[in-house]
Amino acid sequence: MSKLAVIDIGTNSIHMVLAEILPDASFKILDRFKDVTRLGNGVFATRRLSEESMTRALEVLKTLVTLARNKGFERIVAVATSAVREAKNGGDFVAMIMDQMGLRVRVISGAEEARLIFLGVKNSIALPDGPTLVVDVGGGSVELMAGNREGLIHGKSLKLGSIRLAEQFLTKTPPSESMMQALNKAVLTHLRDALGSFKMKKFQTLVATSGMAGNVGEVIHLRQTGRPLPQHNLATILLRDIRSLEAELAKSSIKARLAIPGLDPKRVDTLLPTASVLSCLLELSDLNEITLCDKAIREGIIYDFIVRHRERLKAEHDIPDVRRRNVIGLARRCQAPEAHSLHVAGLALSLFDQTKKEHRLGAQERTWLEYAAILHDVGYLINPRQHHKHAYYLIKHSDLGGFAADEIDVIANIARYHRRALPSLKHEPLACLTPRLQRVVKILASLLRIADGLDRTHFSLVQALSVKFGKQITIEVHLTADAEMELWAAKSRADLFEQLFHRRVLFSGVLPKTEPS
Repeated sequence: MSKLAVIDIGTNSIHMVLAEILPDASFKILDRFKDVTRLGNGVFATRRLSEESMTRALEVLKTLVTLARNKGFERIVAVATSAVREAKNGGDFVAMIMDQMGLRVRVISGAEEARLIFLGVKNSIALPDGPTLVVDVGGGSVELMAGNREGLIHGKSLKLGSIRLAEQFLTKTPPSESMMQALNKAVLTHLRDALGSFKMKKFQTLVATSGMAGNVGEVIHLRQTGRPLPQHNLATILLRDIRSLEAELAKSSIKARLAIPGLDPKRVDTLLPTASVLSCLLELSDLNEITLCDKAIREGIIYDFIVRHRERLKAEHDIPDVRRRNVIGLARRCQAPEAHSLHVAGLALSLFDQTKKEHRLGAQERTWLEYAAILHDVGYLINPRQHHKHAYYLIKHSDLGGFAADEIDVIANIARYHRRALPSLKHEPLACLTPRLQRVVKILASLLRIADGLDRTHFSLVQALSVKFGKQITIEVHLTADAEMELWAAKSRADLFEQLFHRRVLFSGVLPKTEPS
């Protein structure tokens, strides 16, 4: 099973989810982490991230990245949204993250943010048959999306985030009546223009995501029921209750707001503009309630990752060992004949196991032989002529993950000598190896040459073999049908084996017994 960590660097909060991607391309969230860092404080007025907020965010990110890696999550996808993309020093901040943590952060556009949010919502809740309006109230922006079960149809990113609105319009607490009027006018104008640009004019339902909207729902739910809002519950909140909360917040001091049950103290200044956006959007869309969804951009990133990497994720499930997976991946990219390559690998390993008392090599060398056998024909991608030399080049320069440089050199050399010329110190790639590794290449190449010959026609006619030692070495080959071409090719490829082990090699073919008619 594959592990994926997703980090969302937002204007208000930094979130991380740890997910396990399952074989059926679904996923399971194993853990969630959040810290309200307020990275975007002041950024929309100055167009710069403050040193204080960057320092705070970097400390949180270091903790999250260390935590993820300690839990075995080496694959981390990180995105940054409104505050970073609008700040003149956003690029500097992203560079700091790379320098200090080795983490690449993708700064996404508002349109991409909307796409990912809708993807998370669409795959998390049962959307109705008719058009749906989805809103995500962030710290710097509001993503407004229209779509249906098929997918996103329209998406807009509006500069109506709660931190932005609070800094721009609500400069004292409680705000004056004129401040509220200016806030509501700005929200109404932007939302009306956005909805007017959508071809869809009527919506069956309104879905709200984000921690901001969730905290509005938490306050209302607690006020009505006396109980916390259940996690993962698609709760609904009514327009009249949002308006009531909005009016209360507009008249309350900081102290009075902090006394409201369920209100997150870190959102004490941002909940009012959030409520204003939600109530205005309901009025404009002629709807009376909002459905709260706790799935959004982070889940959308996971779904998007699964779609983009479906083949690789399947390979990871089918071939858990990263080295073997990378070898087979290279063979497939080079369009090597997979059935033949794997069959030759099996024959080569059988030869290796049965000649171990002669060559005295171990498990590591056995693995090198298997991987060289799987890759021995990749050179056909360039040209059938001299394909053994092309195989060396492709293996050497394909940056195989999980292998040390000298291992790649050995595997490439073994594949290079699976046919034609024998290993020679006149060949620079071999001469560059240590004497021990030169010997290893010669022994393993001698086994691969015979194994490849035994599948000369690529029909897998040789099912098994047994090696018998005496004054000469006899390789008894168990066949499924006549295989004169295989026996001829193996005999012609036994030259290096005979040279190394100082004995002649004989091949005998054994056909399956037939019942008398």
